[in-house]
Amino acid sequence: MNALGISNAVAALVGRAAKALARRKVLLSCLGLAVSAMLALGYIVIGGLHINPLRTTMTVQLTLPESGGLLANQDVTLRGVRIGRIESVNLTDHGVEVTATIDSAVRIPADSPAHVSGLSAAGEQYLDFQPEHDDGPRLTDGAVLTEKQTSIPVSLSHIIDHSRGALAQLDTTKLAAMFTELRVSRDGPEKLAAIFDGASLLATTLDSVLPQTVSAVRNTKIVFNTIADVGPGLQNTAVDLNKILSGINKMDGGFRTLVERGEPQLAAVDNLLADNRQNVVQILGNLTTVSQIIYQRIPALENLWRPDRGSVVDRVSSIIHDGGIWGVADIYPKYRCDYNLPRKPPSQADFPEPYEYTYCADQDPSVLVRGARNAPRPPGDDTAGPPPGADPHAVTDKTPDYPPYTIQTPYGGPVMPVPMPN
Repeated sequence: MNALGISNAVAALVGRAAKALARRKVLLSCLGLAVSAMLALGYIVIGGLHINPLRTTMTVQLTLPESGGLLANQDVTLRGVRIGRIESVNLTDHGVEVTATIDSAVRIPADSPAHVSGLSAAGEQYLDFQPEHDDGPRLTDGAVLTEKQTSIPVSLSHIIDHSRGALAQLDTTKLAAMFTELRVSRDGPEKLAAIFDGASLLATTLDSVLPQTVSAVRNTKIVFNTIADVGPGLQNTAVDLNKILSGINKMDGGFRTLVERGEPQLAAVDNLLADNRQNVVQILGNLTTVSQIIYQRIPALENLWRPDRGSVVDRVSSIIHDGGIWGVADIYPKYRCDYNLPRKPPSQADFPEPYEYTYCADQDPSVLVRGARNAPRPPGDDTAGPPPGADPHAVTDKTPDYPPYTIQTPYGGPVMPVPMPN
């Protein structure tokens, strides 16, 4: 069969179907009306009444101090998005118990705060969950939220009650005088309207930053209490500071003279440091070494100023009396320690570096009684002898060369020690 034949057959079939439907107009109209009614009912039930038989829900109970205008069948939202509705609002001995049905597919943290809010001043309250994070655990069926997690808007009765206390603090005489002054000129109504507009703007601004305002008031109270507690100390500090500044004021002339006449001397010191900056670095390094050595010898230095023996000055002064210096000499020759190191001539012109480890190997306590080996040391100090594995012939680091401040002094004499013939 070619394409033309297939087209004719399809056209004939469509024509017969159209004739059959034309003979049953009433039946088709009834079916169309029924389908339209079912679609409209489904839209009203699911879209308008939010009734979905396929959706699973969970029940959550909330405890409120007051209802805050919340009624049954009102919405439950998650940051403004509807997720359920209020089932019931019951009065209890300790407040109001609200039962809410929420879509179980919505994951809400269990510690999320819930606020009763209103769409407008006329009412239309709803319950809104405002989670602060997205972590678990989540709300489950049968969960209970206490008053610590819930809040309600301020009721009109509370506003009137608080306003009564604020109005009671107004001075009626001054208020009457203000209105009298506003009626004097033609601009009085505009000024009064500006006052009320400014008060409304101030109240709106404070309401938008209410937590920060409350925190600022509390912190200000703490600051003022602290200032009140330290008031006597601040007063004494002010008195002492006044004395110090008075003394400084008396020395103002001396300071001015120092600044005027001290510039050349300070410039000379600056130039001296600039010319010898390399030597200053070396001196500071040497002072660091000296400080470390002194720190290791603190017990020995403290021994010189022991209070039970008297000061060094007292001991020195005890040998000077009766117009002479008195002392006791021991002419008995004592044994001296041999360091077992090659001797260097003291007159060598190039000043060779000294040996680094010059320790007496003799353990006799009568040798070098006042030497470094017998000096008091901190616990754990092992500087009485060379470190393990040290080279006994090692010398200290070579003196740094800072041209043009260093003059070379090469040795021009014979090799020392002089080799002896066989």
